[in-house]
Amino acid sequence: MQTELQSAGLTEGEAKVYLALLSLGSSTTGPIIEESGIARSFVYNILEKLIEKGLVSSIVKDNMKYYQAADPERILDYLEKKKQTIDEHSKSLRKMLPKLSALREENPTIQIQMYGGFRGLQTVFEHYHKKLKKGEETLTLGICPFQEEKYHEYWHEDHERRVKEGTKNRMLFNKGTNPAILKNRNSYKGCEARYMETDMETPAWIFTYKDVTQIYLQDRKKPFVVEIINKQIAETFKAYFEDYWKNTKKFK
Repeated sequence: MQTELQSAGLTEGEAKVYLALLSLGSSTTGPIIEESGIARSFVYNILEKLIEKGLVSSIVKDNMKYYQAADPERILDYLEKKKQTIDEHSKSLRKMLPKLSALREENPTIQIQMYGGFRGLQTVFEHYHKKLKKGEETLTLGICPFQEEKYHEYWHEDHERRVKEGTKNRMLFNKGTNPAILKNRNSYKGCEARYMETDMETPAWIFTYKDVTQIYLQDRKKPFVVEIINKQIAETFKAYFEDYWKNTKKFK
C-alpha cells in the first residue's frame, strides 16, 4: 500500500505515517514514531504536511496533541485538487509560452557534439527522423564524389525510410560524382539531387534542417561528424545552400 500512496503523490515518510495512523487510530507522536519507523526529528514536519493535504487532523486532549488519519477517500479528493492545480499551472504556462520562446530567440543557445566512426555517423544522421514532420525538408550541400559502398547502401535504406515518413530532401553533389548516384537519389520520392555549378571539390559536406547543422568528413580511417544545434547557424548554412541551388540545373 505504501507504494500506491507514493504513486498518488505522497512522500515515503508521509505514506508511512499515514498508514501508521490508519492502524493506530487517534494517537500521540510516540506510537506513530514506533509504528512508522520515522525518526522523531522528522515526524512533526511530516504530520504538518499531511494536515496541509487534508489527510490528517489533530486535536488537543489533556494537554496532549493527538493525530488521526482522515478517511482514505480523502486521498481521492487530494488527487483531484492536485490535478486541478496542475491544470491551472498548465494553462498559465501555455499563455506564457510565446514570451518564453521570444526570450529564447533573443538569447540563442548552442550545442555542439562530435561523433566518430561509421556507426557514429549513422547515429547522428538519423536525428532528423525524430525532429522532422511530414512535408518538412533537409538540405545537403557539397556531397563528396567518392564514398565507400557501405555508405551508399546505408543512404538507400535511409531514403526508403524517409519516403515512408513523408519528408523531403534536396541535395547538391560535387561535379565529379558518378551520374548513376544522382540518378538513384532522384528516383526516390521527395528527393531532388543536382550537381553544384563549381569545379570545387569538398571532402566534407553539410547536412542541415530545422536548427541543426551537421558537418561530415567521411575519411576512410577516421570518419567523424560535428553536430551544431543553433538556429542562427542553421539559417546561415540554409542561405548558402539556397544561393548555390538557384544557380544549378535539374539533373537529366
